Amino acid sequence: MQTVTVDQAQRPVEGVTTMRVAITGASGLVGKALAARLTAEGHQAVALRRGADADWDPATGWIKPGGLDGVDAIVHLAGESIGTKRWSAKRKAELRSSRIDSTKLIVSEIAKMATPPAFIAASAVGFYGDRADEALNESSSKGTGFLSDLVQEWEAELLKAQQAGARTVVLRFGVILDKDGGALPQMLLPFKFGAGGRLGSGRQWFSWVVLEDVISAIMRSLTSEMSGVYNVTAPEPVTNSTLTKALGKVLKRPTPFPVPPFALRLVIGGSADELLLSGQRVLPKRLLDDGFTFRYTDISSALNAVLKGS
Repeated sequence: MQTVTVDQAQRPVEGVTTMRVAITGASGLVGKALAARLTAEGHQAVALRRGADADWDPATGWIKPGGLDGVDAIVHLAGESIGTKRWSAKRKAELRSSRIDSTKLIVSEIAKMATPPAFIAASAVGFYGDRADEALNESSSKGTGFLSDLVQEWEAELLKAQQAGARTVVLRFGVILDKDGGALPQMLLPFKFGAGGRLGSGRQWFSWVVLEDVISAIMRSLTSEMSGVYNVTAPEPVTNSTLTKALGKVLKRPTPFPVPPFALRLVIGGSADELLLSGQRVLPKRLLDDGFTFRYTDISSALNAVLKGS
């Protein structure tokens, strides 16, 4: 396992008092890990719940009166999963609504506050679209396609928090790797049956990041003066072919069977072209320039750590 010492910039800033942090999407992979990290460091994590005993309902524009009173920061992680269902017209509307409507509601509450809290929000590298081998950083333009259009609209709403006076940080996550959730468990299934293989040409780029580094990046955004858009991806993206070989080696499984594009489209529909057959070579330029140190930068070491704890 590659071990990189976490530098002082990633530890809680000296002199920072205990924070009260509201979290949307607190039941998700990132939300649960963030709440655990906050609690472990002596802060208070406040989950904004939906359903029974709800604190808010983005679909109707309702939020519990006073539900955000006294918070020092809001971490906005809410949003339907992109890859779990086929992209029907209905599903695309759900993906959009879960991001846009929830953001509008949170930002409208921030605008009412005399002292706006910091606003840390999830976004996605889908903003860049399919860009072949082009190296992309935060100054790169948007791409084309459903995901790129969705993320652009989403971020436009997120950044309105700046106009409301909140220090605003938008974190464009790559594919988050963790054994207990996200994309990785689904990626592992073919390998368990000895059918792992590259997807299509295998030349498409895969911008990844380990969950531990995601949480460290969020913690830094809470305890520093970060502002604006940041890519949260490991500094060494890989192609799908490289990823496939690394997974096969860690799992000790063969990777002999490339999966043709038509088969992927047959299984998951048109979303295969944007989710699996295209990619982005995304670099975390702003985080690196700010002195952030990723614990995992090599895909093989990262997969070993995530899957074997070594």
